[in-house]
This record gives sequence, C-alpha cells and structure tokens, in this order.
Amino acid sequence: MTGANFLLGVDPLMAAWPYQGKVSGNWWKFGFPVFYITALLQLAEALVALGYGADPRMAGLVDLIFSKQVQPGKWAMEYHYAEKTWGNYGKLGQVNKWVSLRALRALKALTRDPSPVL
Repeated sequence: MTGANFLLGVDPLMAAWPYQGKVSGNWWKFGFPVFYITALLQLAEALVALGYGADPRMAGLVDLIFSKQVQPGKWAMEYHYAEKTWGNYGKLGQVNKWVSLRALRALKALTRDPSPVL
C-alpha cells in the first residue's frame, strides 16, 4: 500500500489521524506558514504533488476548500505562528494572500479547472 493510498483509504475529513486519541481542531484550519501542525490543506497539497489531484477520493477535500472561501478566490488565516517565528504573515480571521495562494494551487490541481474559484 502506498502512502497516498493509506491517506486516502479513509475519507480525510473523517480520519482519526494524524493524532492518536483526540484529533486536533487544527486539522480543519488553514494557515501559513506550514510548521509543526499539519492540516487538511497541507494534505491536499501533498497528494496533489504526488499526482492524486484527479482521484475521486479527493472530492471531500475539494468541497472543504471551497467551503472555506470567504471571498471569490480568497481564504482567511485560521492559524499562524506569529509568536513562534520572526515573520508576521497576517492576522487571524482576515483574508490572507498566503493561505489563498495555497488553496488556489491545491484547487487548480484538484479540479483541473480553477475558474469556479475566481
């Protein structure tokens, strides 16, 4: 079983990983930079990079990414590491260019047609 098939063996929106016990609420949050907490957007990016963008098991991730769009083509910062890094990449709850870039890149590969996003 490949790593991608393991990750897609269960709907990522319902999976009990990447944590044992209670799943972290951060699993569903989008942010930047990517650091030590993984999230569904990062999973989508990784699977897209491995060539699984057109896999029908990714449909839930596509829906989730679209559902978090706060304006056409824009997503908000839901987590950050402002107190743990030297950089400041945006404010929580506000539209964020870095989160939006990550989401748009993933959607472009996941849907093969980014026009519904814009």
